[in-house]
This record gives sequence, structure tokens and C-alpha cells, in this order.
Amino acid sequence: MEDKLRFFGKNIDSLIKGNNLSRADAREMFRQILMNEQPDLQQGAFLAAITAKGATPQEIAGGWETIFDLDTVKVSPRLNVPIVENCGTGMDTFKTFNISTAASIIAAADGVPMARHGARAITSKCGTIDLLESVGIDVDCEANIVKKSIETANIGIFNGMSSKIHPCALGRILSQIRFGTILNIAASLANPASPTIGVRGVYDEKMILPTLETMQEIGFKKALVFHGKSSKDGIGMDEISISGKTLVAELKTDGSIHEYTIDPRELGISCKDEKDLQATNIANESIRFLRLLEGEESADRENIACLNAAAVLYISDHAADLQEGLEKARSLVASGKSLAKLKEWVTVQNSEPPLGLAKFDALMCFC
Repeated sequence: MEDKLRFFGKNIDSLIKGNNLSRADAREMFRQILMNEQPDLQQGAFLAAITAKGATPQEIAGGWETIFDLDTVKVSPRLNVPIVENCGTGMDTFKTFNISTAASIIAAADGVPMARHGARAITSKCGTIDLLESVGIDVDCEANIVKKSIETANIGIFNGMSSKIHPCALGRILSQIRFGTILNIAASLANPASPTIGVRGVYDEKMILPTLETMQEIGFKKALVFHGKSSKDGIGMDEISISGKTLVAELKTDGSIHEYTIDPRELGISCKDEKDLQATNIANESIRFLRLLEGEESADRENIACLNAAAVLYISDHAADLQEGLEKARSLVASGKSLAKLKEWVTVQNSEPPLGLAKFDALMCFC
């Protein structure tokens, strides 16, 4: 035990001095956290120190490896095309509504197989899991039900804070953190379905390249990682923005990485009311979420959801570029296919489908 305490303390001290950990040392540090072998103060000190230094791809990969190997129930959906994921890491300063969730449903309506991995709200007002639970998805089901949903409805959600998905400790740790850390990225990458194509928003622009390089390190073949800017200086979001520019890094199939900027004005998008993009409370957001998918929401909310869906359509080869993806996403919403996809999802990812549909139908009465 003394050796473990000494090893852990020595590495924290090294991080504070600005030194990097090897992948093996990062893996062991995270193993001790997952197994709760260190006092809470030591665990928090490690996460704070590595965040302040700036995590390297090797350090993030070490954290992911521990979580995926020791604390993730794995499934293998039977599909003939690559599995795609999209998510925001959370812990950003802008606190948008659940844009990535809407984007994933729009993309699934075009046949993109989406394996999502999300969590309940920690610092936000409405987390992915909270929202999907409110519209009728069974978010506490076994991993095999999620697998069936991905195979049948082209979309499923793994609850990152459920012991049925991460049986050891991930929910315990995530529920105690109130700031963005390497764990937000490493844990979100521990997707039970092992997708190979990813779209990921990060809470800090400094994490764009480390996150993308980590994704490449752990087996992703194609990916987009980005950080969007608000119209206010210093305020950012883990989504593609419609009120400011978005910094992007893209992993191509040949292994090359390209960095560029998305300007919404070049796509014909302008934002009228940036505050309308921020989440309020779960009751309000549930209704607005359904209204968005049926094409009855504000232009700003629909535009940002469709632009983020366009990124998924583009990276999964369902669109040649963001402009084509944007037009396709808008068409999927206007046609009713996105809302129909959500209803199908409620039916399939549910241990008791009638109860899920009753919740969905009850909410639709307010739309």
C-alpha cells in the first residue's frame, strides 16, 4: 500500500512541475482511481494537476484504456457499415441545449448507425441521459438492449453513469467532478460498441488536437473534433457554433490530420438570439426537443442542430461536405423523418415499450 501511495504522489508532483506521464503510468493512475485505492483528496489532486498541465494523447489514451478494459461492458452490433458516435464532452462555459442528441437522431434518420455514450447532468441543467429519459428512452437498460436498438433503429444510448454499462466506478467519479478534466474525454471515449468514426465537441480549444490524436491512437479511422466560439469573447461550446467561428481538426482515412475553421456565415447561417441556444430546465427542454425534431422550433435551434448533424453526415460519407449535409439535415427534419426516428428509438430501446411510448405521446400533446 505504501508503494502505491508513493507512486501516486510522485506522479502528481511530476504533473504539477509540468512533466508528462507515459501511457502506462497514466493507465496505472486511473486504475487506482477506478479501484478507489487512493483517498478522495489524492484522486482530485491528480485530475486537477493533469488538467492544469494539459493532457497529452498518451495520457488520455491511458485513461481510456483503463476505463474500457476494467469498467466497460462491451457489445458488438451486427452491421455492414462502420458505427458512428457523436458527443460533447460537457463542462464548457456556454451550456447549450442537447444539440448533439438532436444531431444524432437527424443523422440516424438518414441511415447513419449511431452508438451514443452519454451522462446525466452534472454542471448543466439538462444532460443527455436526463433528456432522453424524459421522452421515453429506457436509459437504465442492459447493454444488449442498446445493441439491439443500434441494429434495429440505427441509434442507441449507453448510460455512462449506469452500473449496467460501467459496473465498477465511473458513475461514482463523474458525479463528483465539477470541472472539465481528462476524464470527460477518456470516459466518453469508452463507448461499449467501439465506434470507428467519431464527431466530438470539447470544452476547451486546447483539447482539440490531443483529443483527435487520442482517437487515432485508440482505433478511430475518421473523426472530427471541434470547439465552437460564442459571440462573447472567452465563451465557448462543445458544439459547432452558429454565433461564432468553430475551430476544427479532422482525421482522414489516410491518417492525416487537417485543421480548419467553420464560419456559419459562409453556410448562410446567422444567429438571431444566442441566448435561445442555452438550456433551461428538463420540463421545458423536453418539449422544445420534440418541437425541434418536428420542425416547429426557433430557426436558431434548428440551424445549430442541423449544422451539427451535417458534421455527422459528412464524416460518415452521407454528404460530400457540410453544405450538402446541412441541406439534407433540414430536409430530414421538415419531412418528419427525424421525429419518426425518435419514436422508433423509444420503441426499440425499452424494456417496457408501452410505458416509453406513453411518455413520448404525453409530451407530444404539449407540442
